[in-house]
Amino acid sequence: MIYNSIIETIGNTPLIRLNNLTKRIKGTILVKVEYFNPGNSTKDRMALKMVEDAEKAGILKPGGTIIEGTSGNTGMGLALAAIAKGYKCIFTMADKQSQEKINILKAVGAEVIVCPTNVEPEDPRSYYSVARKLNKDIPNSFYPNQYDNASNAKAHFETTGPEIWTQTGGKITHYVATVGTGGSMCGTSKYLKGQNSDIVSVGIDTYGSVFKKYKETGEFDRNEIYPYLTEGFGEDILPKNVDFDVIDKFIKVTDKDGAVMARRLSREEGLFVGWSSGSAVHGALEYAQDNLKDGDIMVILLPDHGTRYLNKVYNDNWMKDHGFLEERSYATARKIIDQRNGHDSLYTVSKNSAIGEAISIMNKEGIDQVPVVEKGEFVGSIAASSLLEKVIQDPNITTKPVGEVMDAPMTFVAMDSTLDVLSSLLNKSSKALLVRDDKEKVHIITQHDILKAMT
Repeated sequence: MIYNSIIETIGNTPLIRLNNLTKRIKGTILVKVEYFNPGNSTKDRMALKMVEDAEKAGILKPGGTIIEGTSGNTGMGLALAAIAKGYKCIFTMADKQSQEKINILKAVGAEVIVCPTNVEPEDPRSYYSVARKLNKDIPNSFYPNQYDNASNAKAHFETTGPEIWTQTGGKITHYVATVGTGGSMCGTSKYLKGQNSDIVSVGIDTYGSVFKKYKETGEFDRNEIYPYLTEGFGEDILPKNVDFDVIDKFIKVTDKDGAVMARRLSREEGLFVGWSSGSAVHGALEYAQDNLKDGDIMVILLPDHGTRYLNKVYNDNWMKDHGFLEERSYATARKIIDQRNGHDSLYTVSKNSAIGEAISIMNKEGIDQVPVVEKGEFVGSIAASSLLEKVIQDPNITTKPVGEVMDAPMTFVAMDSTLDVLSSLLNKSSKALLVRDDKEKVHIITQHDILKAMT
């Protein structure tokens, strides 16, 4: 097929199943990979829609200038539309955005004005205010204002939503997306809920943004606003495109968790995606762990491509400088297992075993955490620290089955997961990980193993 211009290739992006990151999660997890759009992001959809609707309304005229405040991706979509249709572009950006985004916009002929991040939206120096002023000062210019322009959400209502519905055969049960301007989340969700009102929509927010608390309390709390590093979602304003009625729940994701998950998607799934994509998947899997059941189909929208973040998320030095990699190392789970030279054993207990039996195994083998199995599946875990507390409260508990007190199952990781990924998955509630080798044998990796590998 021959296309008349690059903008005709926008849309119809693929759905791809996650395999390695979702082994312990019920249901099916699919990702809508938006970097297949020509501008490598989901913003191409709404950028073209805003331009075409402005042309129809007589707002954007031949030879005009498109002026917009952007985190980069919307600017790229607008620039492609401008090239195809003969317009000029001026974009304002916050200074936290990656240099790659700035360079890309300049490469497609746009003028870029960088503005300070840590100022109020109403401040004349903010990238919102600068864009509005340029629109007033430059004749024959068009300020799309993606935050409040209804064409933003409408683009996803008309394209993204129908694509997902068709691609899943109408079987989608959960939709997850980051929320920034609100277009890709709310336009898509509105369409999907119009087809099936039982579909659950989960919005991903970031710490430092106002969305989650506003959804839960109706309060716009300025105390929720503080600087954050993640790009492309979260806001210190309430855009008109954010329709809270079509978002059932919000989950906040830290800068670090989003960055680490983006790297995992690249290494474990072959999806070289951007920072916000990592945030979307981290939040989605956190929700899915406790809420998805067999037969459910979750679709996660991945907004953009990893090339936007080569000097940040995909730069080990930058990650370490920001505390996202506590210790840079190229050691892997495979290396930890290999160094044991086959002299390791994985001790497990049955879900129906008595708690006293589990305690005996832990005492005999000198271990403090054991996976719980049932019919060959890893269904839970027990740890000495939590068992001790329970036994003190009720000494008779030792005769009860392990299944009554077990914790969540340990997370499985890929053999080639590096120490930074392994350490990011260990915390107070998860002190060990599991890994299957090439022969399907299961091994355990503890905090001690990782500390030993780092020294």
